[in-house]
Amino acid sequence: MQAIILLGAPGAGKGTIAEGLKSATDYIHVSTGDMLRAAVKAGKSVGLEARSYMEKGELVPDDVIMRIVTERIEEDSVDAKYMFDGFPRTTEQARLLDEVLVSHGGLLKRVFLLDVPRAILVDRLAGRRVCRNCGAVYHVRNIPPRVEGVCDACGGDLYQRPDDSEATVINRLDVFKRQTQSLIDYYEKKGVLTRINAGQAKEMTEAEILSALGEGGSAGT
Repeated sequence: MQAIILLGAPGAGKGTIAEGLKSATDYIHVSTGDMLRAAVKAGKSVGLEARSYMEKGELVPDDVIMRIVTERIEEDSVDAKYMFDGFPRTTEQARLLDEVLVSHGGLLKRVFLLDVPRAILVDRLAGRRVCRNCGAVYHVRNIPPRVEGVCDACGGDLYQRPDDSEATVINRLDVFKRQTQSLIDYYEKKGVLTRINAGQAKEMTEAEILSALGEGGSAGT
């Protein structure tokens, strides 16, 4: 068993890059949100415990998150390869993940920090528009709809999520920097952190990661 981690600020493109890598490799894409929703939907005791915190708007404790992660990786074979997206979020979660991997005979192969200039992150998030009806995502400049304010797919109204306003985006980035610096330092000291330029075209970003992993082929093929 082995794992890689995609680490990056809001707007860095972790989910998009993960999808490209998933199609080019045999890594299983696992996100914290997906794991939480799956555990809740399955009615697992740990899922119900997590939901009790989520419904109150509180952060799910590290030990609960780790139980969900452990249950998830035990669903696959011992030689499975995982790509974590949005996890770990804290240094404590990172330490606990190390313990879980070791206890299952696995290892953390690489942590990829998706570096994107702050101005690009603000533009990506503040320019995002979402369809109220079907949830399709657009960008006012990069992926504009054919008709301004109208979804190409269903004709629904497009809107800017409150957390995508420029002031909120800047605050989210500041919070990420404060909360994540210790995690970046942790992985740098372990010698597993690789910084990737994620401000370029996603195909180029994926190619850099594939090269660092020593994977053949190219993303999306």
